[in-house]
Amino acid sequence: MNDSILDYEGKMWQLFNTTKTEMPDLAEAYYGPVKDAVYRDGAMNLKTKRLMSLAVAIQAGCKDCMISQTSKALELGATTEEIFETCSVAVSMGGTLAWSKALVVADYLKEKELIK
Repeated sequence: MNDSILDYEGKMWQLFNTTKTEMPDLAEAYYGPVKDAVYRDGAMNLKTKRLMSLAVAIQAGCKDCMISQTSKALELGATTEEIFETCSVAVSMGGTLAWSKALVVADYLKEKELIK
């Protein structure tokens, strides 16, 4: 993990915005009503939903999703302990493959200087 994950995150968001510009109808449909219906407080609060999404992202092996969901969970007040507990749930379901993906989360938190 020699490249900065925070640099990667910056480029990821730039490219994400480019794809939203290039595919406006899809972006509006997907990031409008669909996301609005899911990512709001309901029976579960939004932080819990972001942590759930992080576990799914780890299972799916989606690096961009792991970075995004970790960032959003942090913004909503998630602690590093909650994030690692979420990672542990994903690992319990996905074994060593999920553990290898949880390293992305650890790298992200380390670069943000939230863990040693």
